[in-house]
Amino acid sequence: MQKNDIIRDIGLALVLLTRLPLPTLPKAWFQHQAQAAWAFPLAGLAIALPACGAAALALWLGFSASIAAGLMLAVQILLTGAMHEDGLADTADGFWGGFTPERRLEIMKDSQIGTYGVLALILTVGLRWLALAALISQVGVWPMLAVATLSRVTMPILMVTLPNARSAGLSHSVGRPSTAALTIGLGLALLFSLLLIGSTTFAVLAVMALTTFGVALLARAKIGGQTGDVLGASQQIAELTGLLILLVV
Repeated sequence: MQKNDIIRDIGLALVLLTRLPLPTLPKAWFQHQAQAAWAFPLAGLAIALPACGAAALALWLGFSASIAAGLMLAVQILLTGAMHEDGLADTADGFWGGFTPERRLEIMKDSQIGTYGVLALILTVGLRWLALAALISQVGVWPMLAVATLSRVTMPILMVTLPNARSAGLSHSVGRPSTAALTIGLGLALLFSLLLIGSTTFAVLAVMALTTFGVALLARAKIGGQTGDVLGASQQIAELTGLLILLVV
């Protein structure tokens, strides 16, 4: 992979997964969005670094671990534009609010949020907050970097293994990554995680793999494949389970 390709792919990953202020990318680059999937863990790192920095600053100023955890969550949500949380809410509404694949996809596309989506957000954001607060009080803020990188690998995994459930939308426009792109992304996430949390990485990765497999089975059964919302939901569930496993390992 050439230097220009690396710069292009990192730029595309940041545009796709964050709301960071970036220069306008050349239109020709967007033909390569699928192959930029290897850089998704780097986008997770770009989101988590400022979030961890904000939490570390809060602790230094004397705030509690709970406040630091809340700030960490807030920064992540700001830097992603709540993209993954929105995907989780839409997925919950669609999967349990409709009785046919067509109706489920229709509900997922609706900008309004329903009861299932609200409950999914309350439970996952609440549990992430509690888990982060407990982790921060025990081991500090930096293990979140490992979870952020590993959880972003779940999205290209589903993009490679599941067909698109609809003929339009973000996931369809991005396309299917190559196995090589997925392998590089997984390798990068593993490297960062091993440096940060050591062999605990394998326990976190195993549980994330199980949850991602569960999301894949559910998505295939409910809508016949994956969408951008399903990808976002998979990241949120993987992040939550990763944090919970860190607490017990």
